[in-house]
Amino acid sequence: MDQTLITRIVEAALLAASQPLTATQLHALFIGDALEEQVSASEIDAALQELQAASAERGVELVEVASGWRFQVRAEVHPWVARLWAERQTRYTRATLETLALIAYRQPITRGEIEQIRGVAVNSNIIKALEEREWIRVVGHRDVPGRPELLGTTRGFLDYFGLQRLDQLPPLSELKDFGELEPQLALGDVAIAAPVAGDADSNIDPDSNDADADASGEIPQHDDGEDEAHYAAAAPEHDENE
Repeated sequence: MDQTLITRIVEAALLAASQPLTATQLHALFIGDALEEQVSASEIDAALQELQAASAERGVELVEVASGWRFQVRAEVHPWVARLWAERQTRYTRATLETLALIAYRQPITRGEIEQIRGVAVNSNIIKALEEREWIRVVGHRDVPGRPELLGTTRGFLDYFGLQRLDQLPPLSELKDFGELEPQLALGDVAIAAPVAGDADSNIDPDSNDADADASGEIPQHDDGEDEAHYAAAAPEHDENE
C-alpha cells in the first residue's frame, strides 16, 4: 500500500478516535485487508513520524501518551481554544490537589498514610471524585491488620497530563510549598492534553466551596529520595470542609 495513503488513514483514525490509539491498534486497521498488500509496523511508525513533522507548525501536535498516540492542542494556543469550554471548567480545591499529589508521589499509598502526612482526615468525597474521574484506583491492599486499600494513579491520569510514564513528572523537590501548588499544577493548562477529537473535561470537585480552588495545574511525580517529613512540612494543616 502506498505510504501516503497509509499516513492519511492513520491521521483520519487518530482524529476520529475519542481516545489515544496505540501503534498496534493502528496496525490492526490494515490486518485482513484482502484488497491491499499487508502494511508493516515500520510503515505505521513512518506514518506517525510524518504526521508529527507535518504538525510542527500547526495549532495541534501529535504526541504519544500512556495509552497511545493522539492529536492535542498546543500549549501556546490553548488559552484561546479553552474558551470553547469556559462554562464547564472544573475547580479543584487545595485539599483535592494535595491528595492527588500525594497519591502520585507516594503510590502505592493508603488513605491512612495520606491522612498521617497531611495531618487531617481525608474527605471521602475527594477519593470518590478522583476515582470517578479515573485518575486513581485501588492497586492492592497493605498487608497489615484491616488490609487497607492501596491507591495509585491510572493511565487516564497520565493521558490527561500528557505523559507516557510517571517518571516524566517533575520531582517533588521542585515544589517549595503547597502555597505554590496551584500555579505550578495548573489543571486548566494541562487541558492542552485533551484530544482534538474527544471529550471536554467537565468533571466535578466535591469541595468547590474552597476559596483557593483553581481550574489548572500539573501534578508532579514523587521522588523516592524525598522523605515524608519534607512533604508533611510542605502541606498546610487545614480541615477539608473549611
